[in-house]
Amino acid sequence: MSASRFRRIALTLSDAVESAHHGKADFRVGKRIFATLGHPDESWGTLKLTIEQQSMLVDAEPDIFRPVPGGWGKQGYTNVVLAKADAATLKSALVMAWKNVAPKSRAKASARGKKKA
Repeated sequence: MSASRFRRIALTLSDAVESAHHGKADFRVGKRIFATLGHPDESWGTLKLTIEQQSMLVDAEPDIFRPVPGGWGKQGYTNVVLAKADAATLKSALVMAWKNVAPKSRAKASARGKKKA
């Protein structure tokens, strides 16, 4: 997985747009961020997950996912090692993060059908 592939997958999600947050690329639905690139460095992405989702992913794939160090990680923010993630695993995690911030009506519509990355 590369940053450009992460970007392409994130932007396939309904109404997702790329913006910037603290000088790093972020991906939003409306004004809400569901993912970022480049933190802690260019080899990482970050996802806005619930604590339960974070725990599930970290337990299942500890070489790919980890809680963001510090307080952000305790809120569900999760780092992903881009080089170790495959497209299917990353897309599944990005969809979870997207659903966490997307308007509920949009998330339900997306569950019925989506473009492939």
